[in-house]
Amino acid sequence: MKIRRILATAVAAAVTTPVVFLSAAPAFADTKPSPTSTQKPATDDDEDMPSIEELRAAVAEAQKAYDEAVVELDKAMADLKALDKDDHPLRAAVNEAKKAADAAAAAKTAADEALAKAKQDEQAVKDRPDATEKEKADAAAAVTAAQTAADEAATAKKDADDKLAKAGTALADASVAASRVIGLAQKVKAAAQEKLDAAKEELAFYEDMGEECTEDPSLEVAVSGPKKVTAGEPAVFSMRVTNTSDHTLNLVNAFANATRLPEPGDVIDDETDFSKLLIPVEWSSADVLEWTPITEKFDSIEVGDLTKGASYDVKLRLTVDAKATAGKGALFGYAEYEDNDGSCSGGVDFKDLNFDILAADKGDKPKPKPTDTPTPAPTVTTGGNTNTTQQGGRSNTPVNGTLAATGANETLSLGYAAAGAVALGAGALVVARRRKAGAQA
Repeated sequence: MKIRRILATAVAAAVTTPVVFLSAAPAFADTKPSPTSTQKPATDDDEDMPSIEELRAAVAEAQKAYDEAVVELDKAMADLKALDKDDHPLRAAVNEAKKAADAAAAAKTAADEALAKAKQDEQAVKDRPDATEKEKADAAAAVTAAQTAADEAATAKKDADDKLAKAGTALADASVAASRVIGLAQKVKAAAQEKLDAAKEELAFYEDMGEECTEDPSLEVAVSGPKKVTAGEPAVFSMRVTNTSDHTLNLVNAFANATRLPEPGDVIDDETDFSKLLIPVEWSSADVLEWTPITEKFDSIEVGDLTKGASYDVKLRLTVDAKATAGKGALFGYAEYEDNDGSCSGGVDFKDLNFDILAADKGDKPKPKPTDTPTPAPTVTTGGNTNTTQQGGRSNTPVNGTLAATGANETLSLGYAAAGAVALGAGALVVARRRKAGAQA
């Protein structure tokens, strides 16, 4: 059972329900929604709601951007690795400068050694008593020539070292630049990945909602009950689900939940804890006599097949916390159906009923205890088939009378999430990030 599409429909219905709690007016309206209240109204936000095609196009665009980011990152990584290859111009320049620097260093060493030897020879000539002036002059000239060669070798070595240093700096700068490009490319890829994941998640959410699901009038829901509920004391309401179509509806499920309404002036925002306002709801029917709580795990009432014109009656028991102060409350009922093949058929109808909550009596009067086995559900006179001569008010339709397990593993619990979403600001609880959900419901 695609519970989330029901939730989206309930949220959409809340937009037009007269109980608009973001303003928390002092007097909460008791008027019922118009027959078109289950249709998503045209609002400014609707103009921004994307279609499935637009979401798929967004995924494709995000995928393209991600693929391009991957290519750029791979190219940046390749550019960095290329700097280590001998055939890279900058690496080749470093290698060539290294060879020239090594050769210049060897030449300088040789020139220094030649100078040292020329000086030794000159000293030896000077130390000979019989050395001629020509021998002394030749020895001095040899020292001069060796000194010149040594100076030139030193200059050549310095030039070679400078070229090597420049080539090394160029290579290092290129490596740093390549590393920075890699860093930027990694950030671009991460951002593209995040956008792609978000686009896929949004598309998956809308597809899971079931674009083929459309609302129709095949199911009608009516709710009735007391206008006043005393905290701590159980109050019984009635809900009827009626097949108004011209054929049997398969896999019909009913849902109900209740909540206290915010006090006038209460601030409702994304951080509001709606769970504190929920009112426990139990249900029973002619074929399920025990009071059965509606919980996150078992949030639907499995009606089963419902023949043309048939109705199914449910009793709903609400018990407001005994410590609750006086205020306002609301009960919500809605239903859906699916084909036997599991495809979505819609049929969502949503009804709400407001009531006053009276503070518990502080006296010592004993509170009446509810019976464990309720009487069969009373007839609901507002809407639907009034035939209650057969079990559950339905005609020739077997009843499972069990809770639907189909909603147990849904990521969004209809029973609890929808109550807060519908009653408290038309989706503040459920669609904080997904205000567009109702468009595809």
